[in-house]
Amino acid sequence: LPAALSGIVAAVVLAISRAVGETMIVAIASGNRPQLTWNPLEGMQTMTGYIAQAGEGDLPVTSFDYTTIFAVGALLFLMTFAMNALSIRLVRKYREVYE
Repeated sequence: LPAALSGIVAAVVLAISRAVGETMIVAIASGNRPQLTWNPLEGMQTMTGYIAQAGEGDLPVTSFDYTTIFAVGALLFLMTFAMNALSIRLVRKYREVYE
């Protein structure tokens, strides 16, 4: 287990960041309703689901909804980047080198 800990941590963080990016399965599991609540038992819409829903309509380029798509996409990118950076840091911290 000590030798495999870095790989296990990396796999868990990669799975979380991949689940955030997978639009359809997360949207189906979360209910895809455009409301935000702290109750995990109620359905809500994911960030990728919002991008897909808002992007399929005809939005004027200068509208607030149009710029919101890019803001949500940038936030999603930053969250995935942070999770991957955390994963790399944890893997380097717990890595055991055998000679």
